[in-house]
Amino acid sequence: SVVYVDEKVKAEFIEKLVAFAGKLVVGDPRKAETFMGPVYGDATVGRFQAALSEVEGKGKVHFGGAALGQGFANNYVLPTVVELDGPGRLTRDELFMPFVVVRGFASLDAAIEEGNDIAYGLSAGIFTNDQKELRHFLDTAEAGVLYANRASGATTGAWPGAQPFCGWKGTGVSGKGGLGSWFLPQYLREQSHTIMTK
Repeated sequence: SVVYVDEKVKAEFIEKLVAFAGKLVVGDPRKAETFMGPVYGDATVGRFQAALSEVEGKGKVHFGGAALGQGFANNYVLPTVVELDGPGRLTRDELFMPFVVVRGFASLDAAIEEGNDIAYGLSAGIFTNDQKELRHFLDTAEAGVLYANRASGATTGAWPGAQPFCGWKGTGVSGKGGLGSWFLPQYLREQSHTIMTK
């Protein structure tokens, strides 16, 4: 996941995000106090470590950045907060792990442009009190599910079945609400014509 933050409040935002991440309990998912259990398999731990190595020289790890063990029962990593100086693979690929990238921006247009420069588009969110900014975000963000000022977080948490839940681009390739490359072919049928005149 990537969070685009106004440069004016970026340092304060990172400080609060790190404080929140530091309170999360990583451990046995059968225990009530655990917020986060293991990631899925050794390969995910390897992808986590590869993502960390990409931060070197391009940004800073503010929290986490450690795998707590490998093996069938020990694929635990710390939730990780990093800041990157520029866009790259970590801002374009969905990592599917507890790894958040923070990017500062000077304008909303710049943030939306970078946020749209990805192959996926399930959800995006914004926090703003400015109605003009909100309308601009809703008109230009390339994601199937958009949120504004959602107290429990800017993305995910949709109600599939009660509201449209479909991604754009590489996220929404089929199913209810899907408008990806396979949407229209669901309503077509293949047919071959061979016509001989003599």
